[in-house]
Amino acid sequence: MLRVGLTGGIGSGKSSVSALLAAHGAVVIDYDRLARDAVDIGSPALEAIAARFGPGVIASDGSLDRPALGALVFADPAALSDLNAITHPEIARLAAEHEAAVSQDSIVVHDNPLLIEMGAEHRCDVVLVVDVPESAQIDRLVRSRGMSEADARARMGAQASRQQRTDAADLVIDNTGPLDELARIVGGVWDELVSRSAPA
Repeated sequence: MLRVGLTGGIGSGKSSVSALLAAHGAVVIDYDRLARDAVDIGSPALEAIAARFGPGVIASDGSLDRPALGALVFADPAALSDLNAITHPEIARLAAEHEAAVSQDSIVVHDNPLLIEMGAEHRCDVVLVVDVPESAQIDRLVRSRGMSEADARARMGAQASRQQRTDAADLVIDNTGPLDELARIVGGVWDELVSRSAPA
């Protein structure tokens, strides 16, 4: 098994790279989905979040009120750290469960926006970082997600820095160009991953 860590800042286009790798045959473990699963109604993590942040972060149906929680943690580094201490171990446990069910000859992509923040890059054979300038991240978040520039900067500020991500990278994928160019780049990356996964 070749364990690949895929990360990138919000608005970098990491999801597009993940989809392209899946189309080539990678087994993708989606950490955004795991993060939702980790705080399902009735989960210990959700109970811990309610205990730490109060009933205002729980919606009327008993689920996590993500906008309410986001408003608290993205403005307060200590609160974000507390949230991560609750959720990251559970997300890592779920990821390990998914990986254990995969064929040993697979190329497994851990599609994780918080790969660096979780310290998970050290558990990967190869780290891929999708990279764009911060100005491009802001432009995409404002245009495609309807964020204000201040909100976009706050979300970016809550993540590892661009420098921290690229310092941890084995391969950097430049996603400043059009989708067809990205597809060509990812095709080359896939060939590299296949060569690295081949028995010596």
